[in-house]
Amino acid sequence: MAVAREYARQLAPVRAPTTTYHLDGRHITDEPAFYCALGEAVHGPGGYAGRSPDTLRDMLTDCLRHTTATPSPRTLIWHTAHTARTCLGVTPRTDDRARTFEELLTLLRQTNIEVVLA
Repeated sequence: MAVAREYARQLAPVRAPTTTYHLDGRHITDEPAFYCALGEAVHGPGGYAGRSPDTLRDMLTDCLRHTTATPSPRTLIWHTAHTARTCLGVTPRTDDRARTFEELLTLLRQTNIEVVLA
């Protein structure tokens, strides 16, 4: 995560604004993998999307603020979503453990992202 964060800060190329992003879900087996895959979907290889709900909200808010020419909401097509659903589970937890698949979906939707499960 630290390498992706530093890359995003200094070296990542600026991608043209878009309204549709494709999330490769084949390797999303835990919460850190979700943030890594989402960063690459939004910002390209090595892209950073945070490492917690708070940093993800900040990144998405910043991304939306800098691309006001494109209409909202953005669309995220989550390919192979069944992998994350199976590995992360769907029942919300009450402790500080990793978020479930449904909690991550809710988080994305709360930031004005339309999620299409594929």
